[in-house]
Amino acid sequence: MTIAAVLPAASEVTMLYGGALASGALAGHISLFGHRFGSGLDAYLAVVVAGLVGNTFGAAVGWLIGERGGHPLLVRYGRYVHITPQRIERAERWFNRFESVAVPLGFATPLVRSFVAIPAGMFEVGFGRFFLSAVPGIAAFCAAIAGIGWGVGANWHAAHTDLQYVEAAVVAVVLGIVSYWLFRRRRSITIGNGAADSSR
Repeated sequence: MTIAAVLPAASEVTMLYGGALASGALAGHISLFGHRFGSGLDAYLAVVVAGLVGNTFGAAVGWLIGERGGHPLLVRYGRYVHITPQRIERAERWFNRFESVAVPLGFATPLVRSFVAIPAGMFEVGFGRFFLSAVPGIAAFCAAIAGIGWGVGANWHAAHTDLQYVEAAVVAVVLGIVSYWLFRRRRSITIGNGAADSSR
């Protein structure tokens, strides 16, 4: 989660997995600051707190990178992470226009969230303002995605049973399509050979 604050490092998958682990559906345990949790609400809250702390720390580091390095850093190394000068200009316009909601909304939004901290530092959003607006967005993201993981994990056995029927239906449909295609192909070859024989 720390890395995911500045690079797209699958924070969604991490929090989904943590939520499912906290529900008790998967083998394993939750450990936070040396305290071991089983499963249940305490484990879910531990996952959310761990995600919040890690992501907030990473966001602070990202803000510092943006504030210290600024435009030269992104212009020089941005191409390695698909950041072009046009994207930098677009991000700056966006930050200037929506500064009050850019940080919390950005950190609450999947996929976008890894591209908020460095630009915020680069475009001179004050650290105090950045931190206070980043924490609610990060908390909302962690709670929501871990909650989805919890819900999926809690219903895993029922979902797994239902999915077995779906898998069987998909296999039957695929086999039907392949059989039909083979039948049509064989028939067109037979008809083609018959036409060739009759023309002789």
